[in-house]
Amino acid sequence: MSLNRLSAVAAVAAAALSAAANADLVVGWTMPTAFPTGAGNVPTGTSYLPPGPNGAGVADQGANFAGSQLSAVKSLTASTYTSPAGNGSPHSFSSNNWTPGDYYQISFSTSGYSGLSLSWDQARSSTGPAAFKVMMSVNGGTFTQLTTYTVLQSGGGGAPGTWSSSTYNALYTNTINSLTGADNAASVVIRFVNNESANSGASGSNRIDNIFVNGTLVPAPGAAALIGLAGLVARRRRA
Repeated sequence: MSLNRLSAVAAVAAAALSAAANADLVVGWTMPTAFPTGAGNVPTGTSYLPPGPNGAGVADQGANFAGSQLSAVKSLTASTYTSPAGNGSPHSFSSNNWTPGDYYQISFSTSGYSGLSLSWDQARSSTGPAAFKVMMSVNGGTFTQLTTYTVLQSGGGGAPGTWSSSTYNALYTNTINSLTGADNAASVVIRFVNNESANSGASGSNRIDNIFVNGTLVPAPGAAALIGLAGLVARRRRA
């Protein structure tokens, strides 16, 4: 193969490498439409993406939205679900009547992606639970704790802000920069668990919004070979 031909192939390889280096949205929930108010573990009647229906709680963004799910598991049958204003987005996923161990949950695939990270927005009412932890399970394995965090109050005295569908407030955003062990997995389950030690905040509400999992697209075998060829061309040029 001529050097000119190698150079052309190297250019393609460089483009593939550049694309792989940029973080992509694997899956994301922004709750773009309201769902019917009611009790149960998953909001019903929501079809976020065309052509639909995709089922309740399916991600509305991301390359791996198919088969994803946002839900909640609550101990009390009195728990109800609403979709009030999000943090700079039209709606959020909100519920009340919390007990220790209750959780919001997302499930999704990270197939084709590595270097995963997670971000989400969460807020509570003045009487809602504040102490939470993040738990993760990969491919049906046991759940491991990733972090603990405090949910800030939205609205009312002492709150740093109030959630609005038109204004995003970064104070309510939480991030985990590395989901260790979740690369290229067929199934990942993440839970945002009420970590209160007692039944405090049982009468209040807690809402979640703008849940995003980002990662780097793993090059296909052919693209990886091209990247190797690009390195060979570079070495020849330096010779």
